[in-house]
Amino acid sequence: MNSSPLIEQLIEAFRCLPGVGPKSAQRMSLHLLERNREGGKKLSEALEEALEKVGNCRSCRTLTEEELCRICASGSRNHKLCCVVESPADIFAIEQSASYQGIYFVLMGHLSPIDGIGPEQLGIEQLLEKVSKEGIEEVIIACNPTVEGDATAYYLAEQLRPSGVVVSRIAHGVPIGGELEYVDGGTLSHAFSGRKVIEQNQG
Repeated sequence: MNSSPLIEQLIEAFRCLPGVGPKSAQRMSLHLLERNREGGKKLSEALEEALEKVGNCRSCRTLTEEELCRICASGSRNHKLCCVVESPADIFAIEQSASYQGIYFVLMGHLSPIDGIGPEQLGIEQLLEKVSKEGIEEVIIACNPTVEGDATAYYLAEQLRPSGVVVSRIAHGVPIGGELEYVDGGTLSHAFSGRKVIEQNQG
């Protein structure tokens, strides 16, 4: 299509979003230009401000514009209970289930040597230090039930073993190959209540 270069540029920009193909990007672009220019302006302003100001919580690594995210800073959360997740999207999913009142640690991914993602990229040393310094009593590993998630969970369990902390993993009710952000709140609530302690190798 030989259309306006600016429209083509806008369509291409929308395609950076996950799951957005050429047709969806075109539909969103034309909708904003035809029917909702004010909404498009608000979107661009909110996006620009978020990209400029949002960073990582110094304690749990989730996305926030504050030094400490609101969960880490809350006095009403159980700071002895830490849930390890792969992404900030997982925190949103778990919080919507209203079944968990502890704190979090976000890996920002999972172990994947082929992609150059190792323990350093996942902040595992920071997690071990957090467990040691903050007196955490139980670490709940909520990695996605995928091959990479399983490998990450067992690596974390091995690294945490010397600390003597209880290490458990949500499992019951979460489908194999699924991702937490797409699991409904009732299933997640069941998964937390039915979590299992991870058996650790002795040696």
